[in-house]
Parts: sequence; C-alpha cells; structure tokens
Amino acid sequence: MSEMDQIIQTFIEEASELLADLETALIELEKSPRDTELIGRVFRAMHTIKGSGAAVGFDLVAGFAHHVETLLSGVRDGSTPVTKDLIDILLASRDHISAMMDASAGGVDPDPDPDEAEEIIAGIRALLPGGDKHAAITEHPAAGKTHKDADAVPASYHIRFRPPRDIFAKGLDPSSVIEEMRALGDMIVIAQPDDIPLLEDIDPSICHTCWDVVLTTTAGMDGIKDVFMFMEDEGEVTVRMLNETGPSEPEVGHKLIGEILVERGDVTPEEVQRALDSRKRLGEVLVESGALTPSKVEAALAEQKTVESRRAVEKSDTVKVAAQKLDKLINLVGELVITQARLTQVAVGMARPELSGLVEDMERLTAELRDNIMSVRMTPIGAVFSRFTRLARDLSKSSRKEVTLVTEGADTELDKTVVDRLGEALVHIMRNSVDHGIEPPDERMAAGKPRAGTIKLAAVQKGDRAVITVTDDGRGLDEAAIKAKAVEKGLIPPGADIRGHRLLDLIFAPGFSTAKEVSNVSGRGVGLDVVKREVESLRGSVSIESEKGAGVSITISLPLTLAIINGLMIAVGGSRFVLPLSHVDECVELTASDRARAHGRRLVSVRGEIVPYVRLRDAFEIGGFNDDVEHVVIVKVDGRRVGVVVDSVVGEYQTVIKPLGGASRGVEGLSGATILGDGTVALIIDAPRLVAASLREESTLAA
Repeated sequence: MSEMDQIIQTFIEEASELLADLETALIELEKSPRDTELIGRVFRAMHTIKGSGAAVGFDLVAGFAHHVETLLSGVRDGSTPVTKDLIDILLASRDHISAMMDASAGGVDPDPDPDEAEEIIAGIRALLPGGDKHAAITEHPAAGKTHKDADAVPASYHIRFRPPRDIFAKGLDPSSVIEEMRALGDMIVIAQPDDIPLLEDIDPSICHTCWDVVLTTTAGMDGIKDVFMFMEDEGEVTVRMLNETGPSEPEVGHKLIGEILVERGDVTPEEVQRALDSRKRLGEVLVESGALTPSKVEAALAEQKTVESRRAVEKSDTVKVAAQKLDKLINLVGELVITQARLTQVAVGMARPELSGLVEDMERLTAELRDNIMSVRMTPIGAVFSRFTRLARDLSKSSRKEVTLVTEGADTELDKTVVDRLGEALVHIMRNSVDHGIEPPDERMAAGKPRAGTIKLAAVQKGDRAVITVTDDGRGLDEAAIKAKAVEKGLIPPGADIRGHRLLDLIFAPGFSTAKEVSNVSGRGVGLDVVKREVESLRGSVSIESEKGAGVSITISLPLTLAIINGLMIAVGGSRFVLPLSHVDECVELTASDRARAHGRRLVSVRGEIVPYVRLRDAFEIGGFNDDVEHVVIVKVDGRRVGVVVDSVVGEYQTVIKPLGGASRGVEGLSGATILGDGTVALIIDAPRLVAASLREESTLAA
C-alpha cells in the first residue's frame, strides 16, 4: 500500500468515526436545541470532514460538506433555529456523505446519487436565513485550501484580543473575528469585562471588552495572525504558544496558575508570592485582594486545562490495529493453546519433574497470553446501541408513532465479531417492536398509557455470557392470533393444546407473521426467523416473554467470545465431545431402574423435578449400548433444563473452537470442533439446538 493509500484509508476510518459521532450529536441536539456545546460538536465534525476531505483529494465530499457547514454556521450564530426539519436535512446530509465515503475506492471520489445531493442542497438553501430556496452558498475553497494544514501537528495558543475602542464606528464587528478564529480549531473564549463602565456611563459606539482565547489549531502562528490583518497597528493582539516543548525535549511539569498569570502580565511575581503565603487558593486570594477579576482567573484555568489535555493526548498509548491482524493473532493463540495441551500430555506420560516444572510455566504464560489477547478483541456493545437512537427516530417518523428509546449497560463488552453480527438481529427486533408492539398515540392514551411508547435496550454480563434484552411497553402478543396462524401454516395441528413458551416460540418460524397487511417496516415474516438464525449461529439462544396489554420482552443470550471457551468433555463409546461449560448445570447418574420407572419415556427425576433427556448415542447414531450406569449432564438453556445422556464425564477442558468441514457443517446439534492434546478431534455440542430437538422428541412421545 502506497503512502497516499494509507492517508486515504486513515481519512476514511476517521470520517466514519466522525459521522457516527455526528449522528449521535444530531439526535441529542433535537432534544436540546439550545445546547451550544452540541452545536459546536456538530459543526466541528462537519468542518473536519470538509477540511480533511479536501486535503486528501476527496473534493466532492468536501464540496458537499461545505454546503452543510454553511447551514451549521447559521445555527451556531443563532440566525438559523434548530427545528425538526433542520435535523432531518442534517441527518440526510450525514447519510449522503456516508454513501459517498462507501462509494470511494482507490482515491476516487464519486457521488453515488447526484440527484439526492441536489435535493439536499436545495433543502439546505430553503433553511438559510430568509428561507430563499435559491439563496447562494459560497463555494468552498478549491483544491483543499483550508485554514488547517492536514500534515501539521496541532498546537495550542493563548490569544489576548483587545480591539480598538472605535471598532464599531468603523463598521466592524469584533465577534466576527472570534468566529473566524473558531474555524481554525477547538477554542475556549472568555470575555474580560474589567473596563466596562456602569450602565449610565456606557457609550454604545465604544468597545469596552477584550477577550482571552485558548485555541488549538494546525494553522500555525501565521495563520492566526492572518485573522487580525485588518487591524494593522490598531488595538492589541498578543499570540503566545502554550505547548512549546518539542518531542525531542524533556517533558516539563504542568504550569501552575501563578506562572500563567505572570506570563500574561495580569499580576506581578510579588503579588503571587503574597497570595501563596496566605495558604489559600491562589485564585481566591488574588480576586479577594482586587489584584485580579474572576474572569482572568477563569481564563488562566482554561489555558492550564487545555495544556494538560493536549499532553494527555500526546502521551496516549492507543494504537489502531486492523481487525484482520487481530483475527490472525487469535488463530495463532488458539494453535498455541492446542500445542501447550499436547505438550502437557507428553510431559505427564514422561513423568520427569524438571520437564513438568517447565510445562507448568508454559501453561501459566499461555493462559495469561490468551486472556490478554481475548481482552483486546472485546468491544463495548454501546457501539451497536448507538445506532438505534437514529433507528428509533426514523421508525417513529415512518410509522407515525411516538417512540422513546432507553439504553442500559452500553459498557458491557463482547467479542468484536459478536458485536458486529448482532446489529442486524437487533434491527429486526426493534422494527417489530415499533410496528407490532407500540400502539398509536391515541390508542395508548385511551388505554391509560403515556402517549409515547418506550423501548428499552439493555445488556448485562452473566458469567461468560452476555444477556441482551429488548423490552417494549406495547400491546403484547396476541396468543390466539399466533395459534390461528400456526394452524394455518401447518406448524401445529388444529386443536393442539400449546401455550406459553412453546406457543410464543412459533413466531420465530420462517415466514411467520400475524400482520394483516404489509408495511414498509414489517409484515412479511422475514424478521424474527433471521434473528433466531443469526443468534444461534453465534452459539447463542433467544427467548420471548409477553403480557397482553403490557408489552413484550425478547432476551438474547450470547457467549462473550467465539474463539476459546471452557467446556466439559464427555465420552460416548470411543468418541469424545465437548459441552460449553456455560450451559452445564449439574451431572447425575442414570441407572437401569431409573430407565424402567420412566416406562419408555425419556425422563429422569432430579430431586423431585422431572427432566427430559436426549441420549447422545442415539442423536449421533453411535453404535452399541451401555446397559450399565450412564451419566446425565443437565444443561440449562433459556431457563429450561434438559439432560444429555453420555457414557462418562471426562472433566473440564479449555476448547479452541474450529469450524466444521463441509461434511459436518449443518448437522443439528453440532457447532464446531476442537483438537485435543493427543491430536484427535472432539466435536462441540450446540446445546440450544440439542435442547430444542429433545423437547420436540419428548412432545412426540407424549402425544
């Protein structure tokens, strides 16, 4: 990859992060339209996309972003109000830029939908002050000429800006200078009102205020001074670089407030020393003594905070790594775990103490390396949750319902692969919740509910699994309609006495939908079956609870990682299998007398509880029959306990999961394979599917 290709790839990655943050900020801004911090966050994201895009040659992206930035400038200065229409056009702009980024490959910068771009730009013009659809928008600087130098290192500066007292008489506005500086980078502005006279003495033609500005920018000293060119020798402008320590120089301690105030000329060293001698906070003493105003202390604190945050960023040890490299590293660690297990088995057979000590050290280091590498792949599920605020807004708009999304546990961590693949399943659940669950506002109010429905998206870690629940407070599932539809589709016989979980689980069948008409949100019966299939492919399970008139709760249980798991090794005949330890509840014996008491039914009594079981020998057609004492491993899936009958239980085993080959892929009850210490292969049991098969078999026997 050439250096330019690397720069472009970096820009695309950073732009994707900015667009994700932009979407979140816009949704928050719709709820808090007067939040200046959010407005600044939105403006900075769009300004950075424009400047960086122009710098790497993505001129169409930069040009389109410039139109959006023009609209945001009006929002920032207060001339354009934050309305629902404005948020709609900004979200559409964000989506269009995302589409342009997706279409960009190899440095080419195409616009996938020019008509859509023109439509959005027309909408932007209509929202500009005056509402003129044909209002002109100043074109963005050509060829990437922006205030920022994309290759420069950001630096922080303190600027004291005291405009000439007669600046208003000359028809100039000092606030425009402040806004021009704001376009250079991140900025903190503090006005100094020391010279403002009493109200009756104010002359409105005179500027009585000066400003302290802390600016972080790549524009450099010359770029900042260019902003003040119009003033020539009038007024007072001082620019001082804050982080002057270069990368090759030794790091110095953070500047104290007293040092900053002395450097600015706000106080003398003697005044600082007298304040320090009082043993009180320096700022408080200087304000009390009249040596300083509170605003000057605030400006010094802002400078100190900026310098400290800049140094914290410079010290950051964070490194971005491609997901493919992590995948390869995980595979290598898996091979190392297998090799270590084989080495342990060889050492046990040789019975040499000096070798055993080395093998134990190898086991400890391998386990530590495995745990650390696995933690690198873990990512907060909040990365998925953040997408659904926008989805809830769009679904609310398209269905003409009012929906509020509440999220909990966004910091719960899962394997990156699980997080990436979980998104589609949650989208289908959300769409069904809005379309089928949440009632129209009038219907909710008539039922004594709040006008807006609530969907709660929550995640929590339980042992080595993550549990995600999607709960709504809608009308709940109509069991009669589900049963009628199941009979119509031939899923259950007419008159079958099916209720509870067994009935509700039917909605996960392919093509199952109780909707009377197809909408643009759902109704085709291709949603929840996708959820079940995707979750089970991740070795997870999904269950559903419903209360008529109160809502539905769908629970997804997933392993935290897909690469290495702790398992329970079991044996049947000459074959060995592994059950994920997270599903194992307990182990009991199954004797000939236990089988006789069941009268042909596959049931076993465990401390007074009747538990159905599946015989693994029969499930996988393993020859022979063990008429002695067998072992029943009780597994628990979605609150249901089912036994797995095996010949013997070998013990716990750390399992590196390998995909099944073509001949075994798709076999019900298997999710993968692992290589044992002696080099043989053991199959990994898919507990949820095995439980489902057992329950179906027991239902058939009972019938």
